[in-house]
Amino acid sequence: MPATTTAPTGIRPLAAVHLREALTAAANREPAAALAALMHIDPVSWTAIEQRTALLGTTVLDLLATATRTGGTP
Repeated sequence: MPATTTAPTGIRPLAAVHLREALTAAANREPAAALAALMHIDPVSWTAIEQRTALLGTTVLDLLATATRTGGTP
């Protein structure tokens, strides 16, 4: 029997903005601002973000580290 996956819950628009702010702050090497932005994400959206990053084979921490390392450029 094939494995089933459940669709990730929705990410609220404001949570997406906070995630973008966190990644931008990480790219600018502003860890306190990155942490503050992440702390504003609601629990439901946080779960959805974790699920979606897992589907991409990564984590939020890895995304932040990549943004810090590359300055936000691929």
